[in-house]
Amino acid sequence: MYATSPPIGLRATTWLPVSTESAADRVDSGFLSQTEVLESGYRELPVSVEAPPIMAVRAGRAVVDGSGVDPSQITLNTHAWIYHQGHDFWAPAHHVASELGLLNAMPVGISQMCNGAGIALELAVDHLRSPTRGDTVLMTTADRFCEPGFDRWHGDYGLWYGDGATAALLRSTPADGDLHLLSVATDADSSAEKMHRGDDEFTDSPMAISSVIDIRRTKRAYLARHGKDAFAATVADRIPALLTTAFTAAGLSPNDPQLASVVLPRLGSKALTAAYRPAVAQVTRAPVRDVGAATGHLGAGDLIANMALLEDDSLCPPGQMAVVLSAGGGFSWTAAVIRKPSPTTTDKRKS
Repeated sequence: MYATSPPIGLRATTWLPVSTESAADRVDSGFLSQTEVLESGYRELPVSVEAPPIMAVRAGRAVVDGSGVDPSQITLNTHAWIYHQGHDFWAPAHHVASELGLLNAMPVGISQMCNGAGIALELAVDHLRSPTRGDTVLMTTADRFCEPGFDRWHGDYGLWYGDGATAALLRSTPADGDLHLLSVATDADSSAEKMHRGDDEFTDSPMAISSVIDIRRTKRAYLARHGKDAFAATVADRIPALLTTAFTAAGLSPNDPQLASVVLPRLGSKALTAAYRPAVAQVTRAPVRDVGAATGHLGAGDLIANMALLEDDSLCPPGQMAVVLSAGGGFSWTAAVIRKPSPTTTDKRKS
């Protein structure tokens, strides 16, 4: 847990490919049922022809250029992902750093499933609060869920996967136009790590059991052994505690009138309605937002993509705050409290 007082400056962006595949077209072709569409809450998915690290460079360049920061000032570059990065045996974070000219940055690859950006945010805040490590951090994520190894529509239950990249630039002293990160809190429960390996044996090489990632198979095995209630109870316990920790660290009451929204991870409407919305409602009456209809789940990128949406005044008006939630298999969860400063006022909030 970190209370970021004084606040940390934050800029975030999302890079999505132009091409998309629509749920309606998939229904018309008989590939999806209307029930699946209604339960997921997704309308379409972005589909890329470019490798994830290439997309990450695009997102990173956009946020660095937009911030006015000299790349040589960046001293840490994290890159998070959940699926194949274009080569079997390499360091994609170093590629991103090289392409962006981050000559003084330490590249760090983060494989933490879908909460990779949450863990990266914890590392970034720790880095920025150290008096010897530097005052600017770049975080990137990127994933591409393409055939033949991944079925973005049917590889998981109620969770569809969209391609794209995200980037966030953090600095110890906020600049004009930055969002203000007030706190970040992360919790983990490793008892459900088997959800993504099921009863499969350990193997000697990638894709040895199946030529296609089959998350449904491993989840069926997990649920057959543990049932549905155990993990639901974990979410019902951990999310309220996590939110309470994040609010306390930010010096914020859970029902502060300045709290404009709680932005949920892009995990599909059924899962959010069954587990995450009730868990959030235990703590706060703030409006809860599901923002993934046009992207699907962005792998490790949900957290930063949702931070980028806070530029939209309907999610977070100037002078107000939002909390952004992230979740990842294993499992871990992160909550970040962010304020959008009013353009005409100087930030004087004390945490």
